[in-house]
Amino acid sequence: MPISTYDDAMRRARELAERGPRTGENPQVGCVLVDDHGTIVAEGWHRGAGTTHAEVDALSKVDSAKGLTAVVTLEPCNHTGRTGPCSKALIDAGIARVVYSLDDPGDESSGGAESLRAAGVDVVSGVLSGEGYQLVERWLTANRLKRPWVTAKWGSSLDGRTAASDGTSQWITSAESRTFVHLLRSQHDTIAIGTGTAIADNPSLTARTADGNLFPNQPLAVVIGDTPLPSGSGLWGHPRGVLQESGALADILERLYNIGIRSLFLEGGPRLMNSFIREGLVDEYVVCLAPMLLGGEHTATGDLGIPTLTAARKLSVTHTEVMGGTLVITAREAH
Repeated sequence: MPISTYDDAMRRARELAERGPRTGENPQVGCVLVDDHGTIVAEGWHRGAGTTHAEVDALSKVDSAKGLTAVVTLEPCNHTGRTGPCSKALIDAGIARVVYSLDDPGDESSGGAESLRAAGVDVVSGVLSGEGYQLVERWLTANRLKRPWVTAKWGSSLDGRTAASDGTSQWITSAESRTFVHLLRSQHDTIAIGTGTAIADNPSLTARTADGNLFPNQPLAVVIGDTPLPSGSGLWGHPRGVLQESGALADILERLYNIGIRSLFLEGGPRLMNSFIREGLVDEYVVCLAPMLLGGEHTATGDLGIPTLTAARKLSVTHTEVMGGTLVITAREAH
């Protein structure tokens, strides 16, 4: 289909990028090849770590790319890992121009634009950079902070209680909101709880569809705390495996980052949740509020070390939706 602007081509590249997995070490990337008439002649996207990158995928679908323009959502990489550098592949193919949204922040993978320019390729950057940032925000944040992006989730009554006075909590929130939470689990590399929750509740920590089937992507189960996980815990049979971690949270997150974890879904109890929040380690909150009042002591969080209203942690609400009567609020911390 003919296109008249780079914006249109970039939007198509983003659509392609979203076909790739949101999890893993690598970002979602899409690429389209455009001829001099503004017609897309080939498309490609990245399908996950170790697979062909978007640019090379698109190049493989044309007999000759000489003189074409490559429109890609992220600056072409400039290093050799499990695959070769995309900048070299574009140069070798005879691409005349490369248009991209965002610079690659990687210590090793950045510099593709410089290599392309040095080879005589025209480079245009910053096209729809805002939309491009949204596409790879988790990955960019993880690379900048050298720790996984952390999404903290809890479900509670309108007055912030996660259980009744007798401890019963199933189910405060609606089936629809719980299905949504399982989808979010599947979109993260790992899901974390504390040892207290693991022992008391013996959860499965899997990501399941509404009909109870497992999503293709299962988050690695991580249990944080000093108490060993009992031998009879159901987590030992987790389809992705279980990892036990203890020590300082910042150190744990660094270790997870170093083994390729770029996003973490936090479902711990109030003690673990408090620790993450107090240390400024939460990037996004997903709070499911049920239309009921419970009172009592079972609050979603405890003392956050905030002495007065002016010291409150200010959040920005990015999305709200009612799911089966439960209000689901998504909010962000600013770094």
